[in-house]
Amino acid sequence: MIALVFTALAHGAVEAWSVAIFEIMIVGLLALWAAKVFVERRLIITIPAICWPLAGLLVLGLGQSVGLTNSAGAVQSLSMDLESSRIVALLLFCLVAACLMAANFLVGRERLNLLMNGLVIFGFALAIFGLIQHFSWNGKLYWLRSISVAATTPFGPFVNHNHFAGYMEMLLPLPVALIVTGVVRAEARLFYAFAAIMMGVATIVSLSRGGIISLLAALLFILVMSFRLRKRESRNLTLSSLTGIGAVAVIMIAIIAGVFWIGADSVVDRVTKGQLAGDEQQTETFYSSRGWIWQDTLKMISARPLLGVGLGAYQTAYPVYSEHDKGMIVDKAHNDYLHLLAEGGLVGGLLALCFVFLIFRAVFRGLNSRDPLRAAVALGGGAAVCAMLVHSLFDFNLQLPSNSLLFLLLSATAAQVGQGAAVVRASSQAIDPALDIQPRTADLATGVSS
Repeated sequence: MIALVFTALAHGAVEAWSVAIFEIMIVGLLALWAAKVFVERRLIITIPAICWPLAGLLVLGLGQSVGLTNSAGAVQSLSMDLESSRIVALLLFCLVAACLMAANFLVGRERLNLLMNGLVIFGFALAIFGLIQHFSWNGKLYWLRSISVAATTPFGPFVNHNHFAGYMEMLLPLPVALIVTGVVRAEARLFYAFAAIMMGVATIVSLSRGGIISLLAALLFILVMSFRLRKRESRNLTLSSLTGIGAVAVIMIAIIAGVFWIGADSVVDRVTKGQLAGDEQQTETFYSSRGWIWQDTLKMISARPLLGVGLGAYQTAYPVYSEHDKGMIVDKAHNDYLHLLAEGGLVGGLLALCFVFLIFRAVFRGLNSRDPLRAAVALGGGAAVCAMLVHSLFDFNLQLPSNSLLFLLLSATAAQVGQGAAVVRASSQAIDPALDIQPRTADLATGVSS
């Protein structure tokens, strides 16, 4: 959790120094895990299904990172930028390791409760900080660090408002899910609702259109999935559904009211005209912002469809296939799906598709859990994944270590909850239904592997 907070506060961990610190943190955690195994003389490890496509992507990156020298002394590889592919492969290894550790240690009610509450409090604090910095902006991040001219839309600790919105849209569903599932009660709901409202307001005020759409997608996901929360309890189905609908509706209305109270003119201009605050003379269209990049990326994909140009090699390969010389350095496709297809080819795309299938299968299983907290983890994690998958159509949030780390952490916990729910369900089907017996879920903390 410290690593998670650090990557967000370090501007998304997009600079060499912050990436290095993050990787050192992950190596340190792996060392602690190894020390634990040595002391206890045993290794109990759970590998959720979602880790396998991630491992496949890592293998692809390692294969692209291999360079062979031919007789002429030239280095040949599957990647068009060997060094960049090696850097990305190392970062990907750390992210996969973090996902695996989350699946093994962020389990059990106590740790899941700590995780959810910690993320809600952090998201609330981050939203408040982002709003304060926005309205007292002096041209410097944290009011201290100057930014380059190219970073025209900073918000919070991020140099790009889309990345701040991407981070918020993954955290906002958590307090909403805790309310909908009934984990928090009475006056505590007021704080969680207020935290969700502030995160929503900050997301909209950041003027990220992709963030606004993804925020709505996350709330819609919670709204629809609330009907599944207690399907076993047919008597309470209507009441449960109405409670979920009411909670989401109140939070959505409060977010909109908060935006109008602050001032909605810039939001309306951004949504309807594509204008950013302070830039009323320039209207952004789809083609001027992303369309021409997508067009060139499609040519890159068609040129190397199977294995792509190499993970991390997009910036190097882009000029080779581009027909639009705008005097700009293009290092991202502004669409995570096109970016992955360009760098990883059809193999990378199929691995991503497999990951999406497995995570939503786990989320749907987790929603059937009899434990409200585990159901909340599945619901909040599923909504966060849904929001990010929608936002990935317009931006490149998953190219940032901070956002991809949060995405994988929520995916890992949701996957483990879903796996545990599947084990419990299978066990309960083997028990005489006439007996009122609740099977016990396998828990790593008890020393039993699931």
